[in-house]
Amino acid sequence: MRPASLREVVERARVDGDWDHHLQNFLDAFYALDGDTAAQGAMIAEDPGFLGRARPDAFLGGVGEHLARRWRLPSIPSWVRHEARYLDTAMFVPDERNLRNYLICVSPVSFRPRLIFTGPDPLQRARFPYHRGVIRMPLTFPQGPEAAALFEPKR
Repeated sequence: MRPASLREVVERARVDGDWDHHLQNFLDAFYALDGDTAAQGAMIAEDPGFLGRARPDAFLGGVGEHLARRWRLPSIPSWVRHEARYLDTAMFVPDERNLRNYLICVSPVSFRPRLIFTGPDPLQRARFPYHRGVIRMPLTFPQGPEAAALFEPKR
């Protein structure tokens, strides 16, 4: 059975250590309730507690905030703002050096302040409600003399 709340994700991960697996199952359950904002809000409302590992604890804070914002839930839970939900060192998902600049640009607002840099919709799953649309990030580049100045060698 899938976790019905982020609290259950943390409780299960404390037993077997596989927080990512439980989070993915939670997301499937969350997306299955698409359109029922009260039920979805209840799934993230309760403070899930901590795993005692900085990266998963911060990522779960980003998940709670992102789901509330992305699906326009009634409120963003206050537990997502706890200081332990923020990192001191950047985390890139995926951690590929050649993608870092891209990830810094497209990471959602719920993850960036936590120093977590991901793709534009980091919680997509096969059960993702695509009829709602995906987040599209327009990339604009400088034109004319501004663009040329970017590529001139610095002296």
